[in-house]
Parts: sequence; C-alpha cells; structure tokens
Amino acid sequence: MTEIKTIYGQLEKELGVKIEPAPDKWDRLYNVDFFIKIENRYIGIQIKPVNQGIQLPQIFKEKRLQQETHEKFMKEYGGKVFYVFSSKAGDKKVIVNKEVIDEIRQEIDRLKN
Repeated sequence: MTEIKTIYGQLEKELGVKIEPAPDKWDRLYNVDFFIKIENRYIGIQIKPVNQGIQLPQIFKEKRLQQETHEKFMKEYGGKVFYVFSSKAGDKKVIVNKEVIDEIRQEIDRLKN
C-alpha cells in the first residue's frame, strides 16, 4: 500500500500523467509494477523499497537480472522501464532517486514525438 501511495501520490503529481498498475502478466514477464500509456506505447515502472542503503546490493543484482526482461518490454511496447526507489521518511514513503522523474519526463517527450 505504501508503494502505491508513493507512485500515485508523488509520481503522478510530479509528472502530471496517469499511472496505472501493470497487469500480472507484465509483472511476471517484464518485471513491471506500473505503467504510463503514451498514445499506443507504454513506459514501465519498477518500484523498489530501500532501507538506509541496506538493500542496495540486492537491488543492483536484481537490476542486472531484470535488464533482459526490461529490454523485451521496450521492444514490445516502445518505452523504457524505470526504477523508482522509495524509502521511509518519518511516517511516509518518499522517492529516493528523484532524478528518475526527469528521466521519465524525457521518455514521455520522446514517445510523444
């Protein structure tokens, strides 16, 4: 639930676009949790909770393993897959890698043109 609040509450507001939960098939085949539809193409989002850097080695290992599925997603649906790292700050989740917001904006622009 906190991941959903992070995505819908922060990322949607920052980007000004609708973000939807990915179908189970996309989660299994492409490791995509959420998506943004741009015309007839899609951008994938993989959200990962992190705790004070403790899980970072595991996340980078997963990222390498998931690279192939993310490439398949891009070939099939046109857009890249982005990792959004969330962490607890007080009693709420925040996006740790805020630079991903601009990267997603650039991908939205690329797909619109």
